Parts: sequence; structure tokens; C-alpha cells
Amino acid sequence: MKIVIAPDSFKGSLSASAVSVNIEKGIRKVFESADILSIPMADGGEGTVQSLVDSTKGVIVNTKVKGPLLKEVDAFYGILGDGITAVIEMAAASGLPLLRGDERNPMKTTTYGTGELIKHALDKGCKKIIVGIGGSATNDGGAGMIKALGAKLLDNDGNDIGYGGGCLDKIEVIDLSSMDERLKSCKIVAACDVDNPLIGPRGASNVFGPQKGADPEMVKILDKNLEHYAEVVERTIGISIKDYPGAGAAGGLGGGLLAFLGAELKRGIDIVIEATGLEEKIKDADIVITGEGMMDYQTQYGKTPYGVAQVARKYNIPVLAIVGSVGQNAEALYDLGFSGIFSIINRPMTLTEAMSECAELLEKTSESVMRIVKAYLKP
Repeated sequence: MKIVIAPDSFKGSLSASAVSVNIEKGIRKVFESADILSIPMADGGEGTVQSLVDSTKGVIVNTKVKGPLLKEVDAFYGILGDGITAVIEMAAASGLPLLRGDERNPMKTTTYGTGELIKHALDKGCKKIIVGIGGSATNDGGAGMIKALGAKLLDNDGNDIGYGGGCLDKIEVIDLSSMDERLKSCKIVAACDVDNPLIGPRGASNVFGPQKGADPEMVKILDKNLEHYAEVVERTIGISIKDYPGAGAAGGLGGGLLAFLGAELKRGIDIVIEATGLEEKIKDADIVITGEGMMDYQTQYGKTPYGVAQVARKYNIPVLAIVGSVGQNAEALYDLGFSGIFSIINRPMTLTEAMSECAELLEKTSESVMRIVKAYLKP
């Protein structure tokens, strides 16, 4: 019997790799000699770097960059097992968790550190860079990122405009002549799970600005500034990003990656499926086990278990989900490729207890599920 384990992390508790390990322990208690293949997964958000590094036997690279307010922070990215593909979570350099609540201000925060991570990956010889663009603290359209990569953003007097979404109205010239030449031969892919345009009611500023510290007046300014920025971008390089689906992701970083680095915007789970070679590894499996911390009807909108189930469904392979908790309308997933959904919660307990006992609960639940499978397989 071949069993593929392809879960997401259980956020705040266990990495996807650790989840896989504990599910395998439970399986081995029932099917000791099964052929088990673990493929830690993610959907492009937090944990994507670790999951892809674990899945491909790559390495984590630690470095220091400028954070959202240009203070030095400890950051990281991954180089996958092929040695030439880097995977970056922009939140590691330019994310909300790097700021205190009173420091959140998208008028000032910058993606400069994300650009530094890209440059560091180029210095390591990477030819492909995957950028996860969730969890940003910024609303600068990727302006800081391209400055870190050599671009000059100038006002009417030829002076640098500064940093943050509040400065974008000053841009009159975007000089790309000093941009890092290595970018021309590097493929950039952005993990983007939203289709918001850059500006307008569904744009970066209106939808995501408030969670980054923007009050209503700031939202108006930021939206207007991004519109001006997009006009200068179109005038400079002939690419319109105002209404492009996904351009509004991460405070407009999606648009910046598209316009200046020629990035392809793809769903995070699709990028991870491709990078891990999931389809090739899964197609001859007898059972696939996936999971995440909480599964509900929203799982179908690009979450890891849904992506895994869709690949397995192509080959008529049953998919079992082992999850922390089962949420609202999760039963809708039974028509979307899932054969069973099992919560690890085996008694009344607090969230703190569930998280602290997660490893043991995963093992026990996995064993129980496999005992059902074994009973079914008896001649």
C-alpha cells in the first residue's frame, strides 16, 4: 500500500513537516510496512518557505534586511533542493508581525527589505524566485522593493521620493537603468491568492489598508497615490496595473512584481503543487492524507487540502483529511474530492490544550483512521 501524506502546517502548533511525521507514526501502528511518502505542503502564505524546503531537501538562508520602517531585522528565505530556486515570504522582511501595533502606518512602511531578499537570492545564484506576498505591512506598490534592486524613484527636482505609500504622489520619474541586470534572466513567480485590483473600492488601500493602520483619510490618500504611481508606471514601461487582478495584493506589491520584474501571478497552492512535484508523486497512491488546523467551507478557496484533493481526484484516489477542528459547512467538501474529514479533538479541551497536545492527537487520530481502513480492506 502506498500512502501519501501531504498536509499544511497547523498554525501556531506544528509545521507541515512535523504534522507529516506524527501522522506517519499513527499509520505505522496499523500498516507497519506501508510505502509512505511525506510531502509537506503550504498555500503560499506563512510556512511556505519551510514546507518547500522540507519537501525538496533544500536549505534555509538567514540574513538581515531593512524592515517595514527601515530598521534592521532578522529575515530568511529558502533555496530549494534544485539549488537554483529561491522561495521568499515577503512577510519575513516587510510583514505586519515585524511591527508593534502603534508602529503600523502604511504611509511610511516599505517593501525595501523584500527587494533585499530578492537581491540576496540572486547573489546565491538563483535563477527562479517564488515570492509569497501575504501578510504585508505595506501599501507602496512595490516601490521600496525596486529601489532595493537598483531603481531610482525621483520627483520633479530629481530627488529621491523617500519611502512608503505616502510618498508615491511625488513620483515623476522612474529610472530603471541601474536595475540589477540578473533579473532579466531570472523567472519570478508571485504566490497571490486574491484578485483585487490596485486601486478603487476593491483596491489595495480600501480593502487592506485599515488592517495595516490606515484611518479613512489615509486610505483616500493611499488610493490616490497608488493611482498616480500606476500612471507613471504605465508612462514609463507601458504596462497598466491599475485594474489587473491581483495587482492590489500586499499593498500593491503584486502590481510592482508584475510591472517591474515580469512576475507571473499564480495561486499559492498551485505554485507549491508544482514546486513539490505533487502530481507525479501522488498518481499511483492508494490513499492520500492531508490536513490543516481548521477545515470549513472556505477550504475550497485555494487552501492546501483542497489543492491536494483536486490532484488526487484526477486519479480517483481517496483523500482523507485529518484536521484540528471541523468548521462551518465543512460537509460541502465531500462533493469536492474528500472521502472523510476527521478532527483530532477526542474530548472537551481548550484551544491551548489542543495546540500543546497536537502531535499526540495527530498520531492517535491517524491510527484510528487507519484501523477503519484496515477493517474495510479485510477479505
